[in-house]
Amino acid sequence: MTGRILTSPLRAWTRGVVNALPLQIATVPFAMIFGALAVEAGLTLAQTMAMTTIVVAGAAQMVALPMMVDQAPAWLVVFTAAFVNLRMAIYSAALALHWRRVGPWPRVLAAWFLNDQSYALSIRRYESREEPEPARTAYFFGVGCCGLTCWIGATLVGAVLGARIPESWPVDFGPPIVFIALVAPFLRRRADWAAAAVAGGGALALHDVGRGAGIVLAILAGIGTGLLVARSA
Repeated sequence: MTGRILTSPLRAWTRGVVNALPLQIATVPFAMIFGALAVEAGLTLAQTMAMTTIVVAGAAQMVALPMMVDQAPAWLVVFTAAFVNLRMAIYSAALALHWRRVGPWPRVLAAWFLNDQSYALSIRRYESREEPEPARTAYFFGVGCCGLTCWIGATLVGAVLGARIPESWPVDFGPPIVFIALVAPFLRRRADWAAAAVAGGGALALHDVGRGAGIVLAILAGIGTGLLVARSA
């Protein structure tokens, strides 16, 4: 790690926004598709926007939506969505190591801005340069503001346009590619690669399992595999 770098919070926030902009090439179409699907599934515009603004989790929302359409029990919808987002607890623990002197309110607010992008970009920056904590938190919120604004705005556009979004638009590939780009630098150990391979393969193999059960099983299989490989190393 380099020496301590004095970066102003405003400059760090701006850098966070700039660094996050290229990743929105996946966020925008993904959010538009969710907005269109939610309205098509029967949610009102207000319900769609409330869900996307409060939950702010694309994968969890995409899992919960068909379960809601299938009239799955409310507890199962909440449990499955929470399980899909369980990684956020791990993200929080990792970020907390770099936010030791940050007050309680920024930590509470950070929960709304925490996602794969804000975590991955922030951790990379924290590990590559040593900055004062105000700059660290400002960078995180810069990334988060960019992603959150694009997510909510694009969801609104998708919900309003609805069925007018052409099915021929090749938007499905965006989120997986960006997610892989975010995760790949963190796959450093054999256990990491094993967990990713099993979870990814399981998600593909169990894609047709109803009510989000396939994703839950794939996540459990990936976690179990990673733990087994790590213990045997």
